[in-house]
Amino acid sequence: MNIYGYVRVSSIDQNEDRQLHAMREFNIPQRHIYIDKVSGKDFNRTNYQKLFKRLKSGDLLYIKDIKRLGRNYEEIQNNWRTITKEKCVDVVVIDTPLLDTRMYKDLIGTFISDLVLQILSFEAQKEREDIRKSQAEGIKAARLRGVHLGRPVIKPPENFLEVVTEWERGKLSTKEILAVTGLTENTFYRRYRELKAKS
Repeated sequence: MNIYGYVRVSSIDQNEDRQLHAMREFNIPQRHIYIDKVSGKDFNRTNYQKLFKRLKSGDLLYIKDIKRLGRNYEEIQNNWRTITKEKCVDVVVIDTPLLDTRMYKDLIGTFISDLVLQILSFEAQKEREDIRKSQAEGIKAARLRGVHLGRPVIKPPENFLEVVTEWERGKLSTKEILAVTGLTENTFYRRYRELKAKS
């Protein structure tokens, strides 16, 4: 029997330490912990798919909470069923003791854990939808207030036209004009095109 852990956070800048700490308490080997830093909207995740292929009958899988597995109600149900019924792998959801397939093998136990899984899967998807709705409403409200969203616009220096003229005449190299303006090459050419469009 092999013991595995699955850890997921929604983006690269989020921290997975809390989940990893929980895995260490169950002495899961580091090489058996699979980490994804991606949305839980579906199961097309690189490391989840690697883990899924490795799981064999009799193995044990730990996850911190059901939202780490995913945030799509139907897909959580399908993956859980495939792992536990078809692959015959036990799953332990650390934060939800009722979701420990080692403990509840009888009919009533299975019914209760299935019911808990359905409720938590629904809650995971609902929370994701609520977050997306709030974000969309926030973006709309910000735009109505005239707030610029996205990366800040990098403005060229005040003497940009003069410097560009020197560059066009061959008196400044591209490297020199980038140093003078403090712009990256992509930003310089973007501002240059905007300048030409106005003239």
